[in-house]
Amino acid sequence: MPTTPATAAHSSSNGAAEEIMLELVDENGTTIGTAEKLAAHQPPGRLHRAFSVFLFDEQGRLLLQRRALGKYHSPGVWSNTCCGHPYPGEAPFAAAARRTHEELGISPSLLAEAGTVRYNHPDPASGLVEQEFNHLFVGMAQDRPDPDPEEVGEIAFVTAGELVARHAEAPFSAWFMTVLDAARPAIRELTGPSAGW
Repeated sequence: MPTTPATAAHSSSNGAAEEIMLELVDENGTTIGTAEKLAAHQPPGRLHRAFSVFLFDEQGRLLLQRRALGKYHSPGVWSNTCCGHPYPGEAPFAAAARRTHEELGISPSLLAEAGTVRYNHPDPASGLVEQEFNHLFVGMAQDRPDPDPEEVGEIAFVTAGELVARHAEAPFSAWFMTVLDAARPAIRELTGPSAGW
């Protein structure tokens, strides 16, 4: 884990599990403090910084991941390529690249900012709440993914049409359609009109 002044303050020297801290923000995305990860997701949720990554192959197919069954939040559901939270003081772009490599074993050959979206999505299965100011990124996945099984249960590359069919029959994360729709202009610019996004 990268060491920033905020994360260093919460590091454990006795081998105990380290608290994961998130960056709390206001409605404009300005940092206003920190909170422990699980506490920030307890109802009604506290608005915090997050990121979502959408990677595509050269055929314009989106790389999806099914979240590992051991995840505390939204286990076993399909979602975008990678999502998560920057450490306090960590740039969202750096966090997106770091987590994509940690979860999927790949480094995007291209990664571009695609705007932000703010949402409030309760997760009925866990009772947790996603109150997020989410930084969106789109890019290309040219290397073969090598997923970490503790993070990712399964992966799939899908066309726009295949995604529609899969979304109709399989469970997806509560935030998936919100972040996908917000990223669509940048996705279309990246993949071109023929990909159908």
